[in-house]
Formats: sequence, C-alpha cells, structure tokens
Amino acid sequence: MKTGRILIIDDNEDLLKAAQLFLKRHFGQIDLEKDPTLLPDLLKNESYDVILLDMNFTQDVNSGQEGFHWLDKILEIDPSAVVVLITAFGSVDMAVKAIKAGASDFVMKPWENEKLLATLLSAMTLKSSKDELRLLKEQQAMMNQDLDHKFKDIIGSSPAMIQVFDTIERVAETDANVLVLGENGTGKELIARALHRNSKRADKPFVTVDLGAITESLFESELFGHTRGAFTDAKTDRAGRFEIANGGTLFLDEIGNLSLPLQAKLLTAIQNKRIQRVGSNKVLEVDIRLICATNMPLYEMVQKGEFRQDLLYRINTIELHLPALRERLEDIPLLAEHYLKQFAAKYNKDIYKFSEATIKRLEKYTWPGNVRELQHAVERAVIMSRDNVLQPEDFFFNTGQSPTKDQGEINLDQYNLEDVERILIRKVLAKNNGNITHAAQELGLTRSSLYRRLEKYGL
Repeated sequence: MKTGRILIIDDNEDLLKAAQLFLKRHFGQIDLEKDPTLLPDLLKNESYDVILLDMNFTQDVNSGQEGFHWLDKILEIDPSAVVVLITAFGSVDMAVKAIKAGASDFVMKPWENEKLLATLLSAMTLKSSKDELRLLKEQQAMMNQDLDHKFKDIIGSSPAMIQVFDTIERVAETDANVLVLGENGTGKELIARALHRNSKRADKPFVTVDLGAITESLFESELFGHTRGAFTDAKTDRAGRFEIANGGTLFLDEIGNLSLPLQAKLLTAIQNKRIQRVGSNKVLEVDIRLICATNMPLYEMVQKGEFRQDLLYRINTIELHLPALRERLEDIPLLAEHYLKQFAAKYNKDIYKFSEATIKRLEKYTWPGNVRELQHAVERAVIMSRDNVLQPEDFFFNTGQSPTKDQGEINLDQYNLEDVERILIRKVLAKNNGNITHAAQELGLTRSSLYRRLEKYGL
C-alpha cells in the first residue's frame, strides 16, 4: 500500500508533471503547485510528509533567495516540516547554506529518478522521527501538567509524612545523593521520583535500576553498557544505565542486596563520575544525581562487613526514612479512598465509599506489606464486591486472629496454600533480616521467583 504525502512547488509545469508521473508510483499523494505565494494556505489545510521546493522562481533566476525566503516561511508555519530544496544552479556552498537554513536535503536538476526517490524516502523517515519526537514532547508536557501537585501519588497528611514532604522540599533542588530507607511496599520509588520531579534535572531522564534483579554477571553491562562482541550475547553496542541517566537522576533500588565485589565497582563509578563500557577502553564522563533505596539495615551490615562503609558514606549525604503504614494509621482513609477511586474506574464498578466499620477495621490492621498491601487489598475488594459500599467482609484478613496480632503461626486448619506461602515467606525474610538472596536460598527459590511472590503478596 502506497503511503506518504508529497508537495512539489516549482514554476516549471513540465517538471511538475514529470515528477508527478514518476513519484505517484511510490507515494500515496502527490500535490503540485506553481505559485509559492499559495504555500501558507496549502500548509494550513494539508499536512505533508515532504515538501520539494524549487529555489529559483520567475522573479529570481539563479540566486536562490526566493527558495530561502519560502523555506523560512514553511518552517515558520510548521517547524517540524521536512523540506528538500531543488535547483539547477547549485553549488557546495549553496547546499551547506540550505542545510543550515533548515532544509533536510538538496537535489540538483536535472535529477536521476532513483536518486530523487531515495532522497524522498530518507526525508520521509526523518519526518516520521520528528513526528515521534513531537509526540513524546507533547506527552511529556501533559505529564508535567498532571504533576502540578508537587508530590503526586504520595498521599498522606500525618506528621510523619509531612516531615517526608518537608525533607523532599529542602533536598530536591540540590544535587546531594539521597538514601531512602523503608520497608518493602512503603513507596520508596515514588519518593525518588518526587525528588527528581522537583529538582533542576526534572526535564532530564529518570532511570531506575532494580539491583536485586540483576545477576552479578550482567551487573557491569547493565550499569555501564557494553560494546558489540564484548561477550557472547552482545550483538550491538548498548548504553548502560549510568550513560542513559547522564544529566538526570539514577535511582538504584535494593542497593543493600549488592555483593561486596559489585559494591566496589559501583563505588568506583560514583567516586570518579566516569564509566567504561564492557569491551571498551574509552572513558565516559557521567553527570548524575544519585538516589538509592533499601529495606536492609545498612549500618548493621557495615558492622558485619557485609556492606562497604565508604560506599554508605557516598550514597547517604541525605537520609530519608519512609515510615511504615502502621506508623501513620491516620493516612489509611486517605489512601484507601484514593485507591477506591482508581480501581472503581479501572473495573467500571459503581462503588463510591467504605462503611465506617470497614475504615475502623483497616485502621486496626498492621499492614505488614505497607501501602502496597493496602493497594492490593482495595483492588481485590473492588473486584469481588457486589455492593456499592465496601464492607469489612470484602477485605481478607487472616481468620481467627485479631488484625493487630502478629500473624506468625501457621494453622493448617485455617489457612489455604497461598496464606501458608505468604506467612512462610514473611518468616524467612524476617529470619534473614530482609536479605533476598539468603531468603531465596533457604526457600529453595531463585531470586526472581521470590521477587514475583513478594509482589504477589504485597510483601
């Protein structure tokens, strides 16, 4: 199927007809125009992939000034327009001047048909890229409008959260490295994004890396990149996360799970602000704002020799402690209402509130999985409820126990298989102080399998 819309502007009627005869075999629409003064009206009523513009009209025999004049007009009307200039009086200097003025290419008369076709196809590719870039910019602008609320998606009015907001406000505009500490499910990545969004780097990339999900063998490739042929599966050159985040923010999640050898490699990159792709000797300078997060007790790990003290001092210029949900119970109604609106819309359910008894029960529960567990609980309740008001029975709590009691004992008469697995994982994580690697080994799972279960159960 032929695609592409081409506009040709030239005062030579024979040339216009010849070009149309050839190009209509390759493109979906070919429009012709002899009078360049009609360009503004044409461009207001039609969108073209490529405009083929003559540089010399009847008023100007060979200087090309008319062409440059109309090129300026086209780009003034549509800055993303792709214009190919054509002339019989060309030179290298004129071609350079045309490109500098905003033309995408330059074609000499008389042209070879195949060369003209190749030029137009290349110009169409450029137009497609420009359109994609414009779309991305528009999407970004819309996102920025949605982010007028400084701490969008971080919900809370408790004293603990007000302190978090205050810290973000004071720290965001600096380039200080930030270490976000908190249990699983408390929203550490949201905090990192808020810091980036309110920083001077907000219009630059925010790149997140889950260090707990990267194998040791791929660590350097993922963070620093690699060159083609650096190892068996390296089919092409690839930029690492440090390079992609250059100028912006790099968020390293689960930093407490790094082994000591990988900690050393990370420390070197952070200290020197330089990296080398795997397989390359070229040193690349990187300028990043570093934010790290973990649920691990890093200071205890330093004492045990499991985490480098010099790395800890590098990443914790500012420490931000994110409270567990049980430490800000007054925020539960706000969070629950937020998720109710979100999931009622998602699943097209006419559910508009919680009963008072439901809110009281939610406030009494300890939420070991924190905000993430509450989010999943509300989603499940919205899906399963037959009423337009959520009741206590719409929420799953371990039967036979008070919601505030520690659910550490497994009663096979009362728990189904998922309940048993959830509690077992929680106990093994607690036993291993949150160390994902050790917990996975004890459970006989791979790290990725354990991560999937943690996500499933909101742990």
